[in-house]
Amino acid sequence: MSDECVPAGISADDWAATPVSVRTLVGDLPTTVAQLTQRIAALTEQVRQTSQNSSQPPSADPPSAPPRPKRTPAGRKAGAQPGHVGHTRVLKPASEVKQFIDFKPASCAQCGALLMGDDPKPERRQVTELPPITPEVTEYRRHALVCLVCAHETAAAWPAELPDGGCGPRVQATVSYMTGRLGVSQRDVEEVMDSLFHVDVSLGSVAALEQAVSAALAQPVAAAQTYVQAQPAVNADETSWREGKARDWVWLAATPWVAVFLVLASRGAQSAKQLLGAAYAGIVGSDRWAGYNWLATLRRPLCWAHLKRDFQAILERGGADAVIGAALLAQTHQVFDLWYRVRDGTLSRAEFQTAIQPIQERGHELLQEGTTLTQTKTAATCTNILKLEPALWTFVTIAGVEPTNNDAERPVRRAVLWR
Repeated sequence: MSDECVPAGISADDWAATPVSVRTLVGDLPTTVAQLTQRIAALTEQVRQTSQNSSQPPSADPPSAPPRPKRTPAGRKAGAQPGHVGHTRVLKPASEVKQFIDFKPASCAQCGALLMGDDPKPERRQVTELPPITPEVTEYRRHALVCLVCAHETAAAWPAELPDGGCGPRVQATVSYMTGRLGVSQRDVEEVMDSLFHVDVSLGSVAALEQAVSAALAQPVAAAQTYVQAQPAVNADETSWREGKARDWVWLAATPWVAVFLVLASRGAQSAKQLLGAAYAGIVGSDRWAGYNWLATLRRPLCWAHLKRDFQAILERGGADAVIGAALLAQTHQVFDLWYRVRDGTLSRAEFQTAIQPIQERGHELLQEGTTLTQTKTAATCTNILKLEPALWTFVTIAGVEPTNNDAERPVRRAVLWR
């Protein structure tokens, strides 16, 4: 009893007179309260997640989400800037004009005299119009004839080049272009084909045409993936995808000229290797997802836009976390300020590498301090980032590498629209 801690506000005599079962219950209360407090904090953080402190897209932000920070005004007037070369519509050459309509004055506006002759340089205006669209329907007729000698009936063979189904190659290409490239829904494609092209395509036919074009493009897609895997640097990203009731993942590898999408069953390292090639030795811009851990740390530069959201989440936890989060955000802003100058050509790479060294050192100190905090999420985030610390600074040492993964996140947005 002498070793037992008496709760504050209760006398030793009252505590000694308290039944053992009650003392046990009261003794467990601090642990229970601590667990519930931690649980409430986790749920509160989950409810407060927005596109500014998590990987949640802006479209999923609730109305209560804080407005996105406004950009600092550049101090320029709206519209074209001084020195800007304007763009005007170029007139088509005569060979591309279907019809010429000339307007000539009949009499002089000054004295009324009859006017004759031609203007060698008339003022020209061209109007482009779409022709009336009438679908071309071709009927293929296969005949069967009876032999006059043996009475056997023989039917002609359908030619190999005959399109499958009731839609020709241009209809197939148009449907797939609208759904695949422009992100038009299948139901809207059905409407467009009827309203603009007067072609009757059912909803089921749209899906079937997509499958047919997808199969026809298998070889070019494979060639595109081979090209991407041969590039010295790519940006990669992934997003969830539904195939029926199964949850799959769309993986993307993007280069300046080619982007490849694959729908795979897993979000793990094996899928990343299938996308990039297991022996890929180039630079892969990405986030901190573990599926890229098989890459050498220096070859997987981390996205600072993601880090900025992580640091914002740390700040919003309050207390000591807020101090660390605010300091890390300040370092992040300095990183981008320097990078913008490098990108604009106002700061040389050598000067950039010198200027960023204090930021690297301070960032390391802050992350180390973050690992000691009692908030488990903050400590885990800082520990994980420190494990990948060289990847924070790949863009500093290797020319051509960006500090963000925007080159992958922009095209992967199309997959988000598709789903």
